[in-house]
Amino acid sequence: MKRALPALPALATAFAASAVAWLGCGGSSSSPSDSKPKEYEWKLPQGFPVPKVPEDNPMSQDKVDLGRHLFYDTRLSGNGTYSCSSCHVQEKAFTDGRRRALGSTNETHPRGSMSLTNVAYATTLAWANDLLTSLEKQTMVPMFGETPVELGLAGQEAQMLERLRAEPYYPAAFARAFPGDPEPFTTQRVVQAISAFERTMISGQSPYDRFAFQGDKNAISESAKRGRDLFFSETLECFHCHGNFNFSDSISHSGSAFTETMFHNTGLYNIDGKGAFPPDNVGLMEISHKDSDMGRFKAPTLRNIAVTAPYMHDGSVSTLEEALDHYAAAGRTITTGPYAGNGSKSPLKSDLVVGFVITAEQKADVIHFLESLTDTEFLHDPRFSNPWTAGERP
Repeated sequence: MKRALPALPALATAFAASAVAWLGCGGSSSSPSDSKPKEYEWKLPQGFPVPKVPEDNPMSQDKVDLGRHLFYDTRLSGNGTYSCSSCHVQEKAFTDGRRRALGSTNETHPRGSMSLTNVAYATTLAWANDLLTSLEKQTMVPMFGETPVELGLAGQEAQMLERLRAEPYYPAAFARAFPGDPEPFTTQRVVQAISAFERTMISGQSPYDRFAFQGDKNAISESAKRGRDLFFSETLECFHCHGNFNFSDSISHSGSAFTETMFHNTGLYNIDGKGAFPPDNVGLMEISHKDSDMGRFKAPTLRNIAVTAPYMHDGSVSTLEEALDHYAAAGRTITTGPYAGNGSKSPLKSDLVVGFVITAEQKADVIHFLESLTDTEFLHDPRFSNPWTAGERP
């Protein structure tokens, strides 16, 4: 849940650190089972590698099914009004369309909901937190974080589990997902099931995929083809941060030779002439406490980008056209207000954001290319939809 959520404020960060230790210790007192759960069959798009899976949370179809029900269940919020899906809407590539996410208590998050598209390949989760290196760690943040409150479950673990036990679907579902565990109704099992479900959200059937990997040379327009050439050119530099099969630069998978984790300052703000960002959104600096990390955020995947507006970590860019203008200008200039400043002059800006000249026709070509990354099948795939609405039961 989560959006591959925004970064952690201090209290939530501390909570996540303790959760990391807890998860590493194995959590509940599960025991090996003699009965094997139904194996999970990856149905990967052509050319996609198998995601890495934690050894202590192996995939199974039963666990994924359970995680899907939990993902859409409002019993996983303190006041019973929110679920993971409240901020991660399938038709919006598991974002929510808001500039900044809104928690279950109407508290506004400083950042927007990140897409869960292909989150199984991410080396870090959230916008700017290098401590969240697995879905299992990250899932704890929206559940129990308090600054801001998202699902609002801090101090309510027992009540949450009691609500789940009372739902007729869950006892058998937990037992199937975690066979051999005499007491599967634990927070750890909830987190593991949701993480397993999120790991299956793989998108790779866009028109561009058909064009690039499946031999359909007419799958995208001539304009989109020109846009692709510009996107991968040294003139626009887009591919440096949005390359590889996932159009992002921090990915890992089975067989990866190394794990790369990158964060970038794109010159979105320069409040004081020294590169300062708004105080509630300083990027990786919030975690590392290094001045040089001011304004550094993760480059999100561009898959399904056309349906995930608004853009940037704080939703301050409304359209893809505006995003291109930002990079063409080598940074954003804000002329009035408390955040006024010339981002292109930021001393902390990435060396890759150097600006470029682009015609109106070329801009349209790049937009058409980005739109060709929309995987309509993923946005409506019943495997990722709300099972409660569909009345699905085993």
